[in-house]
Amino acid sequence: MALSIGVDVGGTKIAAGGVDEDGAVLATVRRDSPATSREAIFETIAAVAGELAAQYDAPTIGVGAAGFTSSDRNTMVHGTNLDWTGARIADEVGRRTGKRVVVENDANAAGIGEMTYGAARGMKDFIMITLGTGVGSGIVINGQMVYGHDGFAGELGHTIIRRENGRLCGCGRHGCLETYCSATGVARSAREFLAARTEPSLLRSIPAENITSKDVYDAAVKGDKLAQDIFEFTGTILGEALADFIAFSSPEAIVLFGGLAKAGDYIFKPIQQAIDNNVLNIYKGKTKLLASELKDSDAAVLGASALGWELREVK
Repeated sequence: MALSIGVDVGGTKIAAGGVDEDGAVLATVRRDSPATSREAIFETIAAVAGELAAQYDAPTIGVGAAGFTSSDRNTMVHGTNLDWTGARIADEVGRRTGKRVVVENDANAAGIGEMTYGAARGMKDFIMITLGTGVGSGIVINGQMVYGHDGFAGELGHTIIRRENGRLCGCGRHGCLETYCSATGVARSAREFLAARTEPSLLRSIPAENITSKDVYDAAVKGDKLAQDIFEFTGTILGEALADFIAFSSPEAIVLFGGLAKAGDYIFKPIQQAIDNNVLNIYKGKTKLLASELKDSDAAVLGASALGWELREVK
């Protein structure tokens, strides 16, 4: 049986899966990530991929990782949490495994995975938004991921949506979308709302510095008005930004992935309302707002494996 091997490389673990053309994960392997040793990272990726390759016909390996990958889909220009900035990952892993290897950042890999296996299957124009610790994105136009001349295109989480008194972002600027609409942004909003308002809230029983987006969701489900307002605030900001993104590429759909997207109507309703209120008239009603169909537990491996299928197609 022909499979593609997908490898998800994180700061704490390296997970690999053998995935068939229908998106079924048939086998998985996981190892701790040797985050501070570059050679050990390559050896571990090769080991987990090799274990799967010994069981299945898998001529290609897709590697998804957080960081900035170059347009050659080989080099990690700037890695996060791992010591491999500047490394030619595809060359290193390919040399150790004898397989064809392609490397992609995790948000773009998720977009390719969604197009191959998920909610965007069959679509040629869509935007993938990942709502996690930060806000990641992948833009697909005419069936092709948009990379730009240097491979860094599509950092929509770092579009500035508050130019006056915006929140400080990890990138060093102020007002980036991800400071408001990521999971950490929601927790930040919760602290601000609690400080500015006086009404009772279930969130007041949690030390402010420990509040998470999951706490806000749990409170909202229990009818907590302040928590519901936090989602309204977050969704409105995200919807306003998405209305601008629609004007850029006129996508068939915008697909939301990540823990925050699981808040359902608490986040989707204000997003849709803000899109409707702000999008240019010629685009109204044309772009679907969808939740990802990739399982959280498999999404990173699925996205990485989709890179392998793509690599076969361009051979």
